[in-house]
Amino acid sequence: MNQPTPKHECRTGRFSRCPLAVMVMCVVVSSMVVSLAGCKSGGERSSPLSEAVRSTALVVDAENALGAGDDIAALNLLAQAIEVNPTLTVAHMRMAEIQRDRGELSESEQAYRRVVTLEPRNFVGQLGHAEVLHALGRVIEAVRAYVRAVSLEPGNPSANKGLAAAYLELNEPRAALQYAQRATQYDPEDGRSHANLGAIYSLLHRHEDAVGEYEAAAELMELNTGLLLNWANSLGAIQRYDEMINTLNEVLKLKPSAVAHERLGYARFKLRRYAEASKHFRDAIEMDRRHFPALNGLAVVLLNDYISSDRREDTLRLEALSLLRKSLQIKSDQPKFVDLISRFNRG
Repeated sequence: MNQPTPKHECRTGRFSRCPLAVMVMCVVVSSMVVSLAGCKSGGERSSPLSEAVRSTALVVDAENALGAGDDIAALNLLAQAIEVNPTLTVAHMRMAEIQRDRGELSESEQAYRRVVTLEPRNFVGQLGHAEVLHALGRVIEAVRAYVRAVSLEPGNPSANKGLAAAYLELNEPRAALQYAQRATQYDPEDGRSHANLGAIYSLLHRHEDAVGEYEAAAELMELNTGLLLNWANSLGAIQRYDEMINTLNEVLKLKPSAVAHERLGYARFKLRRYAEASKHFRDAIEMDRRHFPALNGLAVVLLNDYISSDRREDTLRLEALSLLRKSLQIKSDQPKFVDLISRFNRG
């Protein structure tokens, strides 16, 4: 009866936004200083000051268009602002955010890349870039961007949570651990951070710690099947089977599944409630005939019953062997059950 791998919760929650008014003001002031230092008389070409004013005005117009619900016009105005002043970070940032909200993640990633190229120490840009890379499934690149964001603001919970989740997707729970711990330290009221830390503890076989984090998560967020299944598995790992059953019953209330029934079968088998275990394993198989842990679980119950009958009820043995062979057809790398077949093949 196989132990499932815990799943982590979603990545970082709300995306970070740039402080637009502050950034626009800084752009204008900075450009004014440059233009006053290098301003030429005559009308040879537009001065840096006039370019700054024009580009900033276009950004403001873009915000007004966005406020009116016209994101296409806003993007066009931001593109004009960038054409006037290609180094106007705020225009690239707002373009990245709008494109991300529209689901145009590839375009958003490119805009964020321009932001962090122009301003490598721009935390909001680095975090936004990491989040979009993560959403695109470019997890290794996302890790690098999250690391840059965390280096700029080590105490930011979103950056730490995102980095922990990305490492978890790469199956590197040890690398994820310190960032997941930081995320719960800096934002203890975020349930998803506790759920992710619980998943990491589970992968590191620290199940007592995992149960504590899942309990904290359950107090802070809406219950979902992923959280409850992870919680139940850690309870089972520390032999708290009655609590495991109670947790899995909550899963069935939310959404019945083969996995939940198989886990219930496992817990009841451990409590020597073999008839109840058999029913749950059969329910799991009925829901998903290729769910090999349930096939294995039912086979073990049947072999246990066969032994209890002093090996007289041979139909139990034959059914168990049939189930194990089906399981091995689905997943061949199960040496424990290959050995079980060889042991019971001749009665």
